[in-house]
Amino acid sequence: MVERAENTSASVPTDVDVLLVGGGIMSATLAAMIRELEPSWTIEIHERRDGLAQESSNAWNNAGTGHAALCELNYTPELADGTIDISKAVVINEQFELSRELWNHLATHDRLPGGTGFLSSTPHMTFVRGAENVDYLRRRFETLRRHPLFADLEFSTDAAQIEQWAPLLTADRDADEPIAATRSAAGTDVDFGALASSMITDAVTHGARLHLESEVTRLKQRRDGSWRVTLRDRRWNGHKRARRVNAKFVFIGAGGGALRLLQRSGIKEAKGFGGFPISGQFLRTTNPEIVAQHQAKVYGKADIGAPPMSVPHLDTRVVDGETALLFGPYAGWSMKFLKHGSWLDLARSIRPGNIVPMLAVGLSNMDLVKYLVGEVTASETARLRTLRAFMPTADPRDWELITAGQRVQVIKKAKGKGGVLNFGTELVTSADGTISGLLGASPGASTAVATMLDLLERCFPERSEAWRPRLRQMMPSLGGGTWDESFELDQLVDDAVGTER
Repeated sequence: MVERAENTSASVPTDVDVLLVGGGIMSATLAAMIRELEPSWTIEIHERRDGLAQESSNAWNNAGTGHAALCELNYTPELADGTIDISKAVVINEQFELSRELWNHLATHDRLPGGTGFLSSTPHMTFVRGAENVDYLRRRFETLRRHPLFADLEFSTDAAQIEQWAPLLTADRDADEPIAATRSAAGTDVDFGALASSMITDAVTHGARLHLESEVTRLKQRRDGSWRVTLRDRRWNGHKRARRVNAKFVFIGAGGGALRLLQRSGIKEAKGFGGFPISGQFLRTTNPEIVAQHQAKVYGKADIGAPPMSVPHLDTRVVDGETALLFGPYAGWSMKFLKHGSWLDLARSIRPGNIVPMLAVGLSNMDLVKYLVGEVTASETARLRTLRAFMPTADPRDWELITAGQRVQVIKKAKGKGGVLNFGTELVTSADGTISGLLGASPGASTAVATMLDLLERCFPERSEAWRPRLRQMMPSLGGGTWDESFELDQLVDDAVGTER
């Protein structure tokens, strides 16, 4: 278990250089980078819950996939002429390499007090059924493997070979059904909750101040450009009076709570944005006999009308040293913007500037609405049927249903359409660079480092040149090079628990 920092005393200064809202992977990543770049800066981290990484970064609230586009079909769409577009896959892979480089730097400089148990070497696979899907996967493989980043990708339509990779996929399957799979041994399983807690613990050790159960209620920009942030102590024995902090820079990494805080800030860049909340559930098993037969993250193809985050997958998960299998997600809908949020979150986010985009998205995405209604009303039998499409021998007695994290997809204005639904992430930054917030979901955590580098460039352009040499030391790829071939993933996972069976 990663050691967690506790609330500091009430005698903290009222003036800080950086205030981070949220105790998840985004704030943790930014805190780690700022500590390296500007060790003299004062940092405060405010988390509304009583512990770190309890929302989207929590290990059981996400799939834990180190998204490197090795197995996710939504990053490699088929174009009208039949060719496969791998441009997004290449970008995602490069961004995840940056994350690995930063983690390696922190680990080798004793900056991860929780150790490297957050990372496990876990092959990434894609599995499809049916002749048409097999043909698509073959063409995807042929296109990807020509790029150096995907040169180690394997492809097979042979059931015996697929059985060697992942026996649960082929056991008791109809031998006449066309199937295919790709596999990359370079994949990972990441406990982003443990990683975030470790990085924040390190930041606190080096001077950052962490406040748990501390909720931002107001943001107001002062004449000098800094921000007056009003905070409420949520502890049962906390101070009744609001606390105020003056911050030169504010980052809002509060997951689904980021939209309302950006709206409260009043910056014009946040106007027009809305949110579409999607919840999810997973089936989980810890049966050792089943878990021992599967070591991979296996992604399939989404149903027509399903959002990208609902792509079915059968995943090995390593959490707190214990290995389990997850299958899902089964999408749902809730008016909450956070798993531990309020049923009024969606209503409270509506503003005159985002009504039109939100209505336009609702009217133009009826297939998505229909899909979500079907998922919400799905029976246990229907969920089991979906699981057995991946694992024909699945027994419902071995699986339990758990609730995953809440995701808020970005809605924004679009010329000629009124509004569009964006399933990626969106960094919203004020013109003067004094406040920034992150909206959206996948690939989120996996590309946190690339996102925070973007933030540093936007918000601190006057320091970019001075910071660049240090950033290149931490992440060699920024220097125009490639991943250091002398560094093997095994070096980072040697002491991780549960990577061997």
